[in-house]
Amino acid sequence: MALPGSVRLIAPNVRWGPWGLVPLASIIGSVIVLRHAAGAASVVTYLSLCAVPALAALALACGIRGASARLAPLVVPLFLLAWLGRHTSAGQLAAVGLSMLACVALAVLLTQVAPHRWLKAGILLASLADVAMIAAHYLQPAQQLLDLTTPSFDLPAFQRVMFSSVAMGFGDFFLAALLGAVLAAEGARQDRAAVLTFAFALVFDLLFIAIPMLPATVPVAAALVVTELRRRRARVPGASLAPPLGPAP
Repeated sequence: MALPGSVRLIAPNVRWGPWGLVPLASIIGSVIVLRHAAGAASVVTYLSLCAVPALAALALACGIRGASARLAPLVVPLFLLAWLGRHTSAGQLAAVGLSMLACVALAVLLTQVAPHRWLKAGILLASLADVAMIAAHYLQPAQQLLDLTTPSFDLPAFQRVMFSSVAMGFGDFFLAALLGAVLAAEGARQDRAAVLTFAFALVFDLLFIAIPMLPATVPVAAALVVTELRRRRARVPGASLAPPLGPAP
């Protein structure tokens, strides 16, 4: 969440509101396609194999804080480590890093074609859809398909994010990156939102004691709500003024 920078990758003439619903459409659409289209998991696997390294290079070149074109070639050793060391912690971390960078690139691009208020609404709606589909046991079969599908030659499977025994969907990382990109574009502090998200995630993960699968988008949505409430309160005239220390003379 703290990775996205405030950069201009493209210069659209008009920001189109419905682009802000991409997070919602991507979560619902991908689950429906995976459940009902034969071979969809394989298509998604190879699409992510091609797209993630390219997007990660874009993020290193011009999407993250301190980006530089000199950093883009780092994708090559990271990809090789994720491939050849796929059974090691270092290899899994390399794969996670590439996925995070790809999410940053997508998020930064999206902030430049959609109004930020629409993107915030899209984050909240995507989280609600995530909760609803998991509660209805509609998402789980699609996620299992993605977890079990791997490319040929044991190439990295970027369609999901795995480290040790922990598995998360690519969309979970994307939603966090999108919140960070929106805050960066607005000139707001990303570090506070990142700490909030981490704190919410720690508390939320306690539910794993009783529930085997949780929507990882919920801590991101909760951090967005708290951040927005804080900003609205700060804009109220006199809200940040200190109370008087004594009676007026």
